Order: sequence, then C-alpha cells, then structure tokens
Amino acid sequence: MADCVNINPAEQASIDCLKKVFEAITANKNFLVEAGAGAGKTFTLIKALRTQIEKNSSEFIKSNKRIACITYTNVAKEEIKSRTDNHPIIYSETIHAFGWEIIKDFQKALRTHIPNLNERWKARIDEVGGLKNQEVIYNLGYPKLTDTEIFLHHDDVIKLLTFLLDDKKFQIILTSKFPIIFIDEYQDTNKAFADAIVRNFIETQTGPLFGFFGDHWQKIYGSNSCGLIEASAGKLITIGKQANFRSDKFIVDSLNKMRPELKQNVCNPDSKGEIRVFHSNNWQGQRRTDNHWQGDLPEAASHEYLEKVLELLKVEGWNINPDTTKILMLTNNVLAAEQGYINLYKAFGDSDDFLKKNNEYIELLADVIEPGAVAFTNGKFGEMFQAFNVNIPKIRKHSDKEAWHQDMIKLNEFRSNGTVGDVIELLKKTKKPSLSRRVEEKETKYSQLLQKPENERVDEEKIFMQKIQGIKAIPYPEVINAVKYIDDQTIFSTKHGVKGAQFENVLIVFGRGWNHYNWNQMLEWMNDGVPNGKQDTFERNRNLFYVACSRPKKRLCLLFTQELSDRALTTLSSLFGNNINPLN
Repeated sequence: MADCVNINPAEQASIDCLKKVFEAITANKNFLVEAGAGAGKTFTLIKALRTQIEKNSSEFIKSNKRIACITYTNVAKEEIKSRTDNHPIIYSETIHAFGWEIIKDFQKALRTHIPNLNERWKARIDEVGGLKNQEVIYNLGYPKLTDTEIFLHHDDVIKLLTFLLDDKKFQIILTSKFPIIFIDEYQDTNKAFADAIVRNFIETQTGPLFGFFGDHWQKIYGSNSCGLIEASAGKLITIGKQANFRSDKFIVDSLNKMRPELKQNVCNPDSKGEIRVFHSNNWQGQRRTDNHWQGDLPEAASHEYLEKVLELLKVEGWNINPDTTKILMLTNNVLAAEQGYINLYKAFGDSDDFLKKNNEYIELLADVIEPGAVAFTNGKFGEMFQAFNVNIPKIRKHSDKEAWHQDMIKLNEFRSNGTVGDVIELLKKTKKPSLSRRVEEKETKYSQLLQKPENERVDEEKIFMQKIQGIKAIPYPEVINAVKYIDDQTIFSTKHGVKGAQFENVLIVFGRGWNHYNWNQMLEWMNDGVPNGKQDTFERNRNLFYVACSRPKKRLCLLFTQELSDRALTTLSSLFGNNINPLN
C-alpha cells in the first residue's frame, strides 16, 4: 500500500464497501464485490469471514456447518486460513478440493454422469466392459478407469459438480453443509459452474448465501472463465469497492480514465507518481510481417528500443533492479530471446516443462546443480553439500576434498562453455552430485535406444530420442539464465505472470507475438467502439492492458514496439495525457 494517513479517500471507500457487504449478509442477499486493482479485495473478504465467525461460530460448530471460501490457488487458500486463524467453521479450499468434498459421497450419481464428461471417458468405459460399481476417486488428478476404480481428472471434478448442482437433493445437502459460500477471484470461475450457481440458487433465491469477490476486468486466464457474473434485477447485489491502496495519484487517475464506471479513490491524494509512454512509429526500416508478429519491430530493434528506454529512465532517476522493478512482456518466447535462453525455450514444446520444472532434466539442473554450483563458487561448501544432498562426514581425507574441488572446477567450466549434455556426462562420471532417479531412467532408455538400429526404432522412440538430443544440445549458459528467471531473480516477467503482484516501478513492452493480442487494434476500439462480435477479443486485450498498467506503486512506463495508428495514439493521449513520446 502507498503511505496512508488518518482516514483518506481510499479508506473511506473501503469502509463504505464493507458496510454494504455487512448489510447484504444481514439481509441474506447474494452479493458481488467488484474490487479493481489495488482495492484491497482480500481485506474485505477476510473482514466478512471474521464477522461471520463472530456471529455464527457456536451455532455452526454445534450443527456441523461451515462457511466455504473457494479459491483458485493454494497460496490464496493458505492465506485465508492463516488470516482467519484456521477457524474450524471456515473451509478454505481450492475449487477442486471443495468440489470433491461435496460430491464424493454421491458415488452412484457420479457414475451416472461420467459417460457425459467427454468422448474419451466413453472410450475408457468401453475398454473395461462398462461401468459397474467402481469406486470414484480423486487424488492425483490423472484420469484412469479399471474394473474396481475410476480416477478423475481435475477438470472432471468441476464438470461433475456442475451436473450435480441441478439435482434438488444435492442442493439441499450442499446448503445444509455450507449455508454460506464465498468465492474469491470469482471472475476465474468456470463459466458452466457459475451459470449453474446463478440458475439454481441466485435466480431462485434459495440455497446458500453466495458472496463473490473479484474483478471481471482482471479475467486474463482462459476462455472457460466466467468473467462478470450477472443475474436478474434485484437477485444479486453488486458492490463496487472504489479504493486503490497501491498506486500513486497519477497512475490511479489513468486507471479511472480507462474505467470510469468504477472510479477509485487514491490512498494519498498528495502523491503524484510518474507515467512515461514511448512508441516506435519513427523507426525507419522494414517491420515484421509474419503471422502474429505483423507490425512489430524486428527482434534486434525491439531489444535496442528497450535498452534506450531503460537508459532514459535511469537518467530520470529510476532505480532499476530486481527488488524494485519489473519489465513485463507478452510471451515467454520474447522473454527467452531477451534474457538469453531461446534455444532452451525451443527445446520444449510446453513452456511449463521448464518454467514449472516439470521436465526431469530441468528439475535436476535448476533445483540441484545450479544452487550447488553457485554455493561452491561463493565458497559456501556447506550449502553446496546440502544442495547436492551429500553426507559431509563421508569426506574425511584431503584427497577427497581435492577430488571434489577438481570435479567442481570442471563442472563450472562446462556451465560456462559447455552444453547440458556435457554436464550430464560429467555427472555420470563423477557422481558429484549423482543424477536423479528420473534422469537416470531417461539416460538408460536413451543409451539403449542408441544401440538399436535406427530403422528398427518405432515413431515413439524416435520422438523420445529427438527430445533428449534437443535438451542435451542446449548451451548450458542458457540454463543459468533461465533458472534466474524461474527463481524470480531478474526484472522480467510476462504480463499474465504478475496478476495480484505489485512493484515500485513497472515497464511494459507492448509488442506482438501472440495472435490473441493486438494492442493497436484494442486502442482503436477503445476510441471508436467495439465491432459486433468482437467483444470477447476486445475484453481479452483490455483486461491484460489494465492488469499490467495497474501493477506499479510509483512509476509506470509503456513502450510500444508495435506500430500505432493516429487513432490509437489519440486513445493513449486520452488515458495518459501529454506523456506520449516518439522514440527515435
């Protein structure tokens, strides 16, 4: 939060919002809190939960009732538990855990609905000779069907819950267990599930009391999310939280111009803040014309423009470092090129394989090799052994220490100048550290396939070998660069990756690279109106633009590497005033 003194406009707006929430709960009216960026949505949610604890604790404990608080991340779930002191009447869980908790006892009904999930489930059922009395299970989230058990996928839980919401008996049992249900970040709720809630409870004014907390302008993940939840007049009370505790005044003023229907009151009216906007329209040269890059600068020119802006901001007094600043870009491939791990990026079909360390090689290198090697370089040998999971007492003799030293020197040489394959081969020889079990299994399979004549390898084996060869060919310095990004040790992030976060300074690069996003088109539509049939496209772009622009506390800078039309520039001027500058 920005520095607040006494009762400021943002605090007053927060108080007004809470009063309306309490009034809705007292009147047993379903409500929706629309809280823009920096409004303190979680504060309002926690206050509402704590008030219900004070009011209903004794009764709910006696009657075995609970207040459900549905979240979409484990981090949010744990924060709510902590801030409500793990009270027994608060059931704070992710949507999947909540869904399974209330459907798991409806085994017969679940088996009835499973064939309706998708065609793949119908095929699984045929493969085992039909559904009998198999137990429906949800634990690891991987779909599987046997003669005795049915294992659900994560998405299956939400679909089955949605099916059951239309069942009157299920509605009664749900209400008896959870008479109050709050949903955090409501805009990310599965659309079919949200529609079922509205259809069966909001419109009928029966069942649990529902409270939705979120912001439909911050719906930026996937097309299956509901966005704004609406109902017939008088059935769902909408409460706007018109506060911004995050950003300084100039930034909030611009956000209010984007969104005048939810005008935010600033925390510190005397604050100023800083906004700079740069565009590349004066660049002389051939812009990109390929597919979803059309109208953007070539990669080298984009990098040059970013460097120019960073130098200008430093001259103007910006303290640019990972602790104070984030540079936001649209796609992971742009980030990979900017940060020096493009070959690593191309080696993986799914970026989650390296960003979330789902791949066993990346997991070993990021979680074991890199921490251990960095500790060795810094002379912190205890940390090195800990990272490598080595029992220190085994190293007794000077010769053992010398062997470790030499092997680590060689490892660092390959880290600087070798490939992933060089490092893996070294670890096979030195076992400092040993390969993980998962990597060993892959290496054994790869070695066996190398011995097999190429014309005898099946397609699956060829694909496997190509994958491993691609990983081993990655220059190892790219692993070092990628791990720094993965571990949040750089100033870069994607626009999608910073939802809910805040930073002192934010520099956003608006370029192409993903056919879902066209910033020039969005800015034109903001000025001219959205064409028929294009509202979803517009909102996808607008929401990400809003989320990115609302991250900073003090300083905001926008750099457009995509060429902008006069109409788009007019929109920028209306949002950000006279801060629009061409960059030569």
